[in-house]
Amino acid sequence: MIDEHPRYMISVAAELVGMHPQTLRMYEQKGLVQPQRTAGNTRLYSEADLERLRLIQRLTGELGLNLAGVEAVLGLEEQLQRMQARMERLEREMREAVAQVHKEYRRELVLYDQTQLPERKWTSTS
Repeated sequence: MIDEHPRYMISVAAELVGMHPQTLRMYEQKGLVQPQRTAGNTRLYSEADLERLRLIQRLTGELGLNLAGVEAVLGLEEQLQRMQARMERLEREMREAVAQVHKEYRRELVLYDQTQLPERKWTSTS
């Protein structure tokens, strides 16, 4: 998992991702990235923020998306992550429920030994 601890000031973050600090401010204004703020209102970017900025850079540079397209892609990616987390949670709950049913079956099972049953005698009803 990517570190979400804020540690980079805007100038360092911009240099690390190869962007101008004003571009980072614009992306923040458009809601594409949300850096943390210090008590003195200084922006601090985390590794997760930097990865998001690199993704925005790839989407705009390599794929030619405009910022509206980037916003749509990021929204879909977040939705996909939420759905994957939900699916993992449901799979875990399902495995736990199946394990519980198996435990209950084991308690209810009775061994069957045909040799210990009394002999059957067939009678005719006519």
